[in-house]
Amino acid sequence: MRIRIVDAFTYHPFAGNPAGVVLLDAAAFPEDDWLQHVATEVNLSETAFAHPLPPGGDADWALRWLTPTAEVTMCGHATMATAHVLHTTGTATGAVRFRTRSGVLITTADGDGSIAMDFPTAPLTPVDVPDAVARALGAEIRSAHDTGPNVGDLLVELADEKSVRALSPDLPLLAGHGGRGVIATARAEDPDGGYDFVSRGFFPCVGVDEDPVTGSAHTALAPFWSARLGRANLVGRQGGARTGLVRTELRGERTLLTGSAVTVIDGELLATA
Repeated sequence: MRIRIVDAFTYHPFAGNPAGVVLLDAAAFPEDDWLQHVATEVNLSETAFAHPLPPGGDADWALRWLTPTAEVTMCGHATMATAHVLHTTGTATGAVRFRTRSGVLITTADGDGSIAMDFPTAPLTPVDVPDAVARALGAEIRSAHDTGPNVGDLLVELADEKSVRALSPDLPLLAGHGGRGVIATARAEDPDGGYDFVSRGFFPCVGVDEDPVTGSAHTALAPFWSARLGRANLVGRQGGARTGLVRTELRGERTLLTGSAVTVIDGELLATA
């Protein structure tokens, strides 16, 4: 059984966000314990597992995502990584429909190697900033929003890009916050810098201290910044030491997330189910 490590939301290896990808030959997923063991062994923010579905249905592949400690409801970069593997290995062409815990997600590969993903737009609900989150971040928070059940993050706006870059949160304290994690964001300082907003994502409660580029979070970042900047098409830059770019296009209840991916490791998984 092949296992691949793919860097998503980047044109270059060792950048963007790495994900494990396992394409299964069977018509069903193995036992949950085996999936979790593999994801723990890979020890990346997410490992994706996919198996083909019978023709004629609403989707082509079933897809699940697991962190080193838990299964998640939505993951953008591991979806992109899976689509990249399907296309670069000749397993799929054109649009690919994935059946997931977030419904059917459709990816489309472009001729330049980029992949567009059609995801549900996250609903944003203003909330008060939890005291523990404010103390854990140690930065001025201008606003906070709940991002709904699919994403499950707290989206917080900071004063400026420098504040986002400088974050060094108290991760044990942040882990006590309910939900998947916390996304901190601010408007880009340089209007000619190639991106419109920045963000960083922290998810210690699901075993990921910091996720370099969180595709799913951009289904909330897109409507948040589109409302403020007055444009449907934006570019987000996410990450601390390791970064990547996500192109977003807000389409009402759906958001397109576009980027590129690079396969870095292609190996054999010996401990099969």
